[in-house]
Amino acid sequence: MAERVKTRRYNSPRRREQAAATRRQILEAAQRLFESSGWSATTMAAIAGEAGVSLKTVYLAFETKSGVLRALWNLRLRGDEGEAPVGERAWYREVLEEPDPERQLQLTAKNSRMVKERIGPLLGVIRSAAPVDADSAALWNRIQSDFYENQRGIVETLHKRKALRRGLGVERASDILWTLNHPDLWQLLVGERGWTAEQWERWFTEAVRAQLLRAD
Repeated sequence: MAERVKTRRYNSPRRREQAAATRRQILEAAQRLFESSGWSATTMAAIAGEAGVSLKTVYLAFETKSGVLRALWNLRLRGDEGEAPVGERAWYREVLEEPDPERQLQLTAKNSRMVKERIGPLLGVIRSAAPVDADSAALWNRIQSDFYENQRGIVETLHKRKALRRGLGVERASDILWTLNHPDLWQLLVGERGWTAEQWERWFTEAVRAQLLRAD
């Protein structure tokens, strides 16, 4: 009886690198179109054309237009295509582990500015897609809940260190930090009023210190 030969799955590092490069190319093309033309006007075919790849390649990589948007959001929010959520990222863990409350809020401001510069108009695209696309609506809701929980995580460490202003509980402090750090407020000040990112970071640092930290 002839010996059965096992087939070996071909999976070279070079092929993985090429696939990752193509994926990034598609996401960058999608972002240009989403931000210039809007959610409704941007089709999968348009994304393929902008990226210089076949339509089949786009579908194989992301399945749906909302899948493209979700992958693009994760990339811009986290800074790379790794699977770890924000709560497990080194830059967020650094904030939680910083023992000095004032320095902790400085780091929060620095990281928040960094993320907001990346997500920019993309958040508006997701907001506009949410009323007409169920997957995008789910993404929008998850963004809001995750963002709140991440702000609450910072507040809880301040509370444990007894650094919160007298009479200020975790719930109210979380609401304050969430509001001051919300992308909508960034859009109003930076997008509408023309503040620079540096001005926003300085203002945010001063505002959260005054609102959250004990004076004594």
